[in-house]
Formats: sequence, structure tokens, C-alpha cells
Amino acid sequence: MPKHVLVPVDGSDHSWDAFDFAVEEHDETAVTALYVINPLEGDYEPSEDTAEAVKRSEKIETAVLERETGQKHPTFVTRNGRPADEIVDYANTEDIDQIVMGSRGLSGVKRVLLGSVAETVVRRAETPVNIVR
Repeated sequence: MPKHVLVPVDGSDHSWDAFDFAVEEHDETAVTALYVINPLEGDYEPSEDTAEAVKRSEKIETAVLERETGQKHPTFVTRNGRPADEIVDYANTEDIDQIVMGSRGLSGVKRVLLGSVAETVVRRAETPVNIVR
């Protein structure tokens, strides 16, 4: 039984499904929701301005903390960088026992079975990864 589970969240339905799954399946386990602000996207231009990114992070944090989780205090963390890199780095440095994440995020193209972030995390993580569809 894992002691600490990491759930990357981006506000997509898939990430909320993963968060709900994690807290239901690991009711006595510490759960950390990680939101990554990606400063670069596409052709290496800023994907959103700082104020907008902070506002989105705050909205997601509020949603995490208000969700009916059965846990007293799910933890919420925001990091800046490339999502897959930050997820793997956080899992490696914070004693995470398992990563639970959605199969696709906000950019989830329906024809793709596994999103690029999820695929990269599965390939690079030293921690077991559970993909929720």
C-alpha cells in the first residue's frame, strides 16, 4: 500500500477522474495534487501570461481542496516547467510511492490513446504509474 500518491491535475476531466480515483482507492494514503504551469508551449512562445497562470492555479487549488475526498487535507503543489519533467522530478525528490494520472489532459486529442505527458511520465518515472481513463 503506497504511503504517498501524486496526482497531476490540469483541470481536465481526465485529471479529475484520476484525482477522484486516487482518493477513493487510497483513503488512508497522503495524496498530493500537482499543477504544473508550462511557461513554454508550441513554438517556444509563452503559453499564458503570469497573472493568468496564477489565477488558473488558484482555481484548481480551490477545486482540489473543496472536492469531497474523505481526506482531511489533500496537499496542493504548483510548479513551473514542462509538465512531464516536473511530475517525474517531484515524484523522485518527494518520496512519492505511486503516480496516478489521467490518460489525457486539456489538449487531449481523442484519437490519441495516451497523451504525450502521460506517455513521457510512464517511460521516465522510477515510481509506479497508474493511468486512469
